Amino acid sequence: MDSPELRASIYQFTVYVPGGVASVFLGIWLSEHGIPADQIGVINALPTFLLLLLNMIVGRVADKADDWRTALIFISAAAALAPLPLYMVSEFWGILLIWGLTATTNGLVPPVIDAATVRMTRRNGTDFGAIRAWATVGYVFAAGGLGLLINVLGSGAFVTLYILTVVVRALLALLLPRFRAPSPKVTLADTAPPRAQPSRLRDSLRLWFVLPLVAFALVNSSNAIIGSFAALLWHENGIPSYFLGPLLGVAAIGEAVLMFAWRRFGGRVTARNMILVCAMSGLLRFTIMAFNPPVEVLFFTQLLHAFSFGMGYFGVVHFIANWTDESNAAEAQGFATMLNMAGAMAALIIFGVLFENFGSYAFFYSTFVCLLALGCVVLSLRLRPPKALAT
Repeated sequence: MDSPELRASIYQFTVYVPGGVASVFLGIWLSEHGIPADQIGVINALPTFLLLLLNMIVGRVADKADDWRTALIFISAAAALAPLPLYMVSEFWGILLIWGLTATTNGLVPPVIDAATVRMTRRNGTDFGAIRAWATVGYVFAAGGLGLLINVLGSGAFVTLYILTVVVRALLALLLPRFRAPSPKVTLADTAPPRAQPSRLRDSLRLWFVLPLVAFALVNSSNAIIGSFAALLWHENGIPSYFLGPLLGVAAIGEAVLMFAWRRFGGRVTARNMILVCAMSGLLRFTIMAFNPPVEVLFFTQLLHAFSFGMGYFGVVHFIANWTDESNAAEAQGFATMLNMAGAMAALIIFGVLFENFGSYAFFYSTFVCLLALGCVVLSLRLRPPKALAT
């Protein structure tokens, strides 16, 4: 437990466990409460709207704290308290309000822990991918493991399971290490002037910089659709419930394998080319899903998640780390998350309406946005070609 990487890995394991439980249970739980698909889209979109407003602010506050650990403890505690009123609501407006608060506090965790971890591992010379992969392993455990409880306990177990996961995460936040380097002691011998670095996020916001972040946000908006609607869609299309958790879990398994193996080959690919591969994989994955394929094909399309999310995620994290300063690391990651939330909010609302009317053909929306993402990355590369593999 003396290793900061080990303690960060333990916490990372819990980061997406609540989301994994929600991806299997929430849509069916809402449907059994009489909530139609278009309203399910609104319920899932409200937290993304709130995160859109809050992520930049929370990132800025986290950057100003003495260490990112302090911010993560407070955010984790808030996320553990927020879902308690879910036991007392059963209609649209009540669920909308409480789930909005619940998912918003939960969504504040990833950008801060990721910004903190990537800076710590760069300073220590350790492997960020191996630490971040444990978040994906946690998602596999939640979706593929805890998700199987839907066969035994039904969707009524959703609230209790979700609360248990966020409480455990809040307790484990107390084990987190300090992420920042100790402040250097100034002595009379320090005569060299400090190197000037950009300290404001807006100094980095150029079109060539923003376009790759927009591209990933477009592709990742369809990953939000999978988390909110896939289990319900497959359930309504007659796929047995015992396949729901494994279908969601296998996507995360592919992502985890990619992350654990990343150090072996990741340095050979530029950050923006990672995002380009992400967009192409998303185009293939979601176009196939539009045709409502059999479960065997769905397992293949879910494995593509390793590239339509994992590869793009790494591209964005390293792209931001290369072009921003530590003084605004969490704020910059929050900006990227803000774009993700904006894309997800639009996708969830639009897809909910399309799903209500066209079923699986609604995934052609994802085909369209993946094509837009490809164009964004290509334009960014033309505006500013990479000078090194990291960029």
